[in-house]
Amino acid sequence: MNKVQGKRSSYVLAALMCWATPAAFADQPSQGSQFAVPQHFAPQQNADSQALMEELIEQGLPEEWLEEALSQANYTQSVLDAMEGAAERRLKWHEYRAIFLTQQRIEEGTEFIDAHADALARAESTYGVPAEVIAAIIGVETYYGRHKGQHRVLDSLSTLAFHHPTRGAFFRGELAAFLRIAYEQEVDPTELRGSYAGAMGYPQFIPTSYQAYAVDFDDDGRRDLWENPVDAIGSVANYFAEHNWQPGADIYRQASGPDVLPVELLQELSFNQTSPPKLSIAQLASHGFEPNEPLDDDLLVVPLALEFADGTTRYRFGEYNFYVITRYNHSHLYAMAVAELAEAIAELHEDEA
Repeated sequence: MNKVQGKRSSYVLAALMCWATPAAFADQPSQGSQFAVPQHFAPQQNADSQALMEELIEQGLPEEWLEEALSQANYTQSVLDAMEGAAERRLKWHEYRAIFLTQQRIEEGTEFIDAHADALARAESTYGVPAEVIAAIIGVETYYGRHKGQHRVLDSLSTLAFHHPTRGAFFRGELAAFLRIAYEQEVDPTELRGSYAGAMGYPQFIPTSYQAYAVDFDDDGRRDLWENPVDAIGSVANYFAEHNWQPGADIYRQASGPDVLPVELLQELSFNQTSPPKLSIAQLASHGFEPNEPLDDDLLVVPLALEFADGTTRYRFGEYNFYVITRYNHSHLYAMAVAELAEAIAELHEDEA
């Protein structure tokens, strides 16, 4: 057993024993590559990796541990490919919705609420976030913990940190945070798996979010989002609260507007943006967009235009809580899927009560 493995906690070892070896997940560079891509990130052979290691040594992480961890990271072309094909970038609303608004996912959402009723009630009491919203986030992200990702996080983040064409600096920070988490929590960085973008655990937190928002919600002395749904529940609620979730407020409202949204209005009124609400109900009404229920003319909202399978465009107004959901994933499609799944889970749960 090497020094990195020696610091691993027994529960993570047991959970991860069935996973394939790191070599099974190492990709070769694409045939069209214009330059030689290293298949590893050993600090003594990779200047970028060496520089990161030196920074982390200055922050208190041991050199031998870091060198061993980074030496086992592999370049993974499929990670870069996946970044280009994210569903939020290529699907229309009705296509994206169909992925998450299934009867099975709704039913399992009610089962998740029943299974973790105490933790969810405590999270809502502590942070003000409803149980169905927390369940919907975890349901969309990992199907309630069933699908937490098959990419080695170390490989994904190393590849993105040193080879992403535009966001390398961002992912370099995530790689540094990941290594700190693994060391501080005494888990093996070569064993942890997640999404192609390095998101981890039940709620798919990226490492810096893990550092900032993960909580030890069951008071067992560690923040474990990989195997502990109670910590995940509290952490999702804490994430929303820290982004100013408004307890008791709506996420969105139904609205009406023209059958065809003029391109100039799509741009002028910033439809489908994931920025804070800045247009008032009165401003949108002056352009022909009205809420389907009486609302204060001064209420600020995010105008949304959603494409349905029948070819029609339908409108909604996102309130501040809609914006908060987009802090989790910067996509209006994602936020709307979470909102609708939460509604469906709450309705079914009430019917079954």
